[in-house]
Amino acid sequence: MEKIELLSPAGDLERLKVTLLYGADAVYIGGQQYSLRANANNFSIDEIREGCEFAHKLGKKVHLTLNIVFHNEDMDGVEEYIDQVVDAGIDAFIVSDPFIISFIKNKYPQVQVHLSTQNSTSNYEAIHFFEEEGIDRVVLARELSKKQIEEVIQHVKCDIEVFIHGAMCTCFSGRCALSNYVTNRDANRGGCAQVCRFAFTNGDKKDFTFATKDMNMANHIKDLMDIGVRSLKVEGRMRSLYYLAVVIGTYRAIIDDLYAGTMTDEKMAIYQERLDRVANRETSTHFFMREENYTDQYYGGRGEASNQDYLGQVISYQDGLLKFYERNYFEVGDTLELFTPQGEHVEFVAEKLFNKDMEEETVARHPDEIYYLGFDHTLEIPEYSMIKIVKRK
Repeated sequence: MEKIELLSPAGDLERLKVTLLYGADAVYIGGQQYSLRANANNFSIDEIREGCEFAHKLGKKVHLTLNIVFHNEDMDGVEEYIDQVVDAGIDAFIVSDPFIISFIKNKYPQVQVHLSTQNSTSNYEAIHFFEEEGIDRVVLARELSKKQIEEVIQHVKCDIEVFIHGAMCTCFSGRCALSNYVTNRDANRGGCAQVCRFAFTNGDKKDFTFATKDMNMANHIKDLMDIGVRSLKVEGRMRSLYYLAVVIGTYRAIIDDLYAGTMTDEKMAIYQERLDRVANRETSTHFFMREENYTDQYYGGRGEASNQDYLGQVISYQDGLLKFYERNYFEVGDTLELFTPQGEHVEFVAEKLFNKDMEEETVARHPDEIYYLGFDHTLEIPEYSMIKIVKRK
């Protein structure tokens, strides 16, 4: 049986490498044109080529989003752009426009085309239409229940992909014009200003928002595997390296434990805590188990605050010292955790700390400076290993 795919976002080349190393089977990226995350760094053609080469050496894949709502002026140059991207080695396009589907499938039948969630596909008859057009995979609307997803899968031939983690749209994905009206930025052409997360004031002078809580499906991955979902998608091309490393690494561990039959309640509690700690927002399963209601929203405003768990990315490990870029405050005596792309997690107490001049310190308080931390372990520590805090002394 082929394993279910874990699909990660990547807003730039470094994020692409980190998410693949932390266990993603594939990444989805945006180019510098036609992408719905215009504020991400996004990829030049040369960077797409480098990212594809990196992924393919690992036996993994790269998908490119080409999923804006195309207007007449957007069509200028799109065919030439697709030619360049295919030449760079892309494995699949994520699209929503019927012409783009037709163009790619007719000219490049070897390249997969996936129907974007921007199309808000929520029934199998619509999928039958797109199957006739040659679509290889459909990313379902995020507003479907387990029963509805299962029914779709039972009636279609193409692969089905669903979102499992990250931000949700207040409206049906791809059907929102709040940003257009309030800020004159077109959400469906890459300019979403996330107006749903603005704080509004009603007649009682109380703040309210339209915002949703994030999605977290960690406890239902087995359900999705059992009903035949082909790909599990994480949202977040704008998220940090630390966030992506933790989220992708955690879902990798969940999937692997489920296949190996080694999942336990204790393990799942640890995985859930990691996912809860890495983000500021509360989470929900939204429509999956029941009809969504007010408990999945932030109607009364939000009180998000960074927990500042992330302490830094390791540069090297030599002679019992971890060299790293420090990002958040910590002190000697705090309990820390080192974690690696291979899934190792090692807790230790910070006993020795030195600044870049090898002068001993008791506190690390200057973000982006280099520090050295005592670490006595035989573990091999590869690139992109990271350190977080577990407990203050």
